[in-house]
Formats: sequence, structure tokens, C-alpha cells
Amino acid sequence: MWICPNCERIFHTHNQYHICIIKEMGELFLDKPDELVLVFDKIMQAVMQWQPNHAGTCKHTVVLTNKRAWLIIKPMKLALDVKFYCKEEIDAELIKTRTKYPNKYAHHIRVCREEDVTSEFLHLLRVGYDYANGK
Repeated sequence: MWICPNCERIFHTHNQYHICIIKEMGELFLDKPDELVLVFDKIMQAVMQWQPNHAGTCKHTVVLTNKRAWLIIKPMKLALDVKFYCKEEIDAELIKTRTKYPNKYAHHIRVCREEDVTSEFLHLLRVGYDYANGK
């Protein structure tokens, strides 16, 4: 693991290319509905219990990393786009879109209310966490 000395983001590869952007998480939620902040907080309370885990910000997203980036949360106008990676394609009603990469799949879930953060939702995120952590 490598921590960029400028932006303090964590990367799997030493000196990994990236664009350093120092942004507070709260800035990502400016002009967004209060409900999205509550949803985000509920997700973070659950997933930050899984260790190792580190949260950092990019230009438009929050990125969570253990051995590698495993969860990307993008605040949108009325919802959070929650993306996680897994070795196999997952077939679940909660998943809005999937993208196939050479060695993995990206799965997107959209949430906009606290009630959307269900045990099934958290189970899917845990699959992504375990995949990135090598389990």
C-alpha cells in the first residue's frame, strides 16, 4: 500500500498515477438534499466497521480502500451512486448497472433514502469489500 504524500489517498501500487485533489467529504454534498447526507452517513457507519478500511475523497466521489479501492460513492443530484467490484457478475434486483472489466465486474446501486440501506444492500457491499481484501 502506498499513501500519496500530497493528498493522503491510499493506493495499491507505489507511486500510482493519479490527480491529487484535496477535498473535504462535506464539499461533495453541497447543494444536495439532506437525505443524501443521512444515507451516506448510514452507509459509512456500517462499512467503516470492516477493517482495514480507509476513506478518501476525489473530485466527485468518496473512495474506500482496503488492499485496493473497493467502494466508490458518488453523490448525484437526487441519489448516491454506489459502485463496488467483484470477481463474478452478481444478479440482484438492487443492482442498477454492471460493467465487465478483464478480471472483475463493477456493480452500481442507487440509493436515495435511509430505508434503502438494507441488510441485502450491506451484504452486497461486503462481497465487494471481501473481494478487494483478497478473501
